[in-house]
Amino acid sequence: MVAGQHNELQKQTCIKPMNISQTTVENHRETTRELDDARARYRDEIIPKPAIRIMDGETARLAASNLASRALKVGDSAPDFKLPDVHGELVQLHSLLRGGPVVVVFYRGGWCPYCNLHLRGFQRRLTEIGELGAQVVAISPQLPDNSLSTQEKNQLAFAVLSDVGNNVAREFGIVFELSNDLLALYREFGHALEEANGESGNRELPLPATFLIDRNGIVRLAHVDVDYSRRLDPDDVIGSLKGFGNKE
Repeated sequence: MVAGQHNELQKQTCIKPMNISQTTVENHRETTRELDDARARYRDEIIPKPAIRIMDGETARLAASNLASRALKVGDSAPDFKLPDVHGELVQLHSLLRGGPVVVVFYRGGWCPYCNLHLRGFQRRLTEIGELGAQVVAISPQLPDNSLSTQEKNQLAFAVLSDVGNNVAREFGIVFELSNDLLALYREFGHALEEANGESGNRELPLPATFLIDRNGIVRLAHVDVDYSRRLDPDDVIGSLKGFGNKE
């Protein structure tokens, strides 16, 4: 990808934050619409066709592996974890659950425009999620300094945690090894995984995944997709929370 195309990709991740009080029927599932629009533009106007073929081939390989089917499902117990936030403070899932349900969002990294759109979607709906007694945590294999950059550039008010080495993501069943072709392509794009994640995460990523976990540690909603451009809309999480809230 040439420099101009890479700069254009970076620009597309900049979405203006929205006032929560302005939420209306018209912007229901706004995050999904943003992701759909981004996917169409990247594929049609920005990313070179040879690169798209490599990416599509990786998606097909992951689909054939049935990895998504082996991830945690509704009704499963979520594994406890302790991970550092951007300030180096350890955050424990079971401690968070004492206060109510937790939405765990696994993302690839701040270098991924779809991840940034998805995270900003949760920020946009954070007040509604909090009013329903829940909180959000985002997890990636990025080194802590890179997690801090992700939190700052997206103006996220929820915890952003570093799962260096993908150990927690592995317990959720969503880790995969990238092909050599895709690793080389990401380096060409300026997204070398060893720089983002350290040497322990230089070949692996989590599938983007969202889990709604109730205060008993049970998965109540799960979304895992081998297509990294498709994510669970925050409004779907809110719909599920309205179904059980704090009545567990």
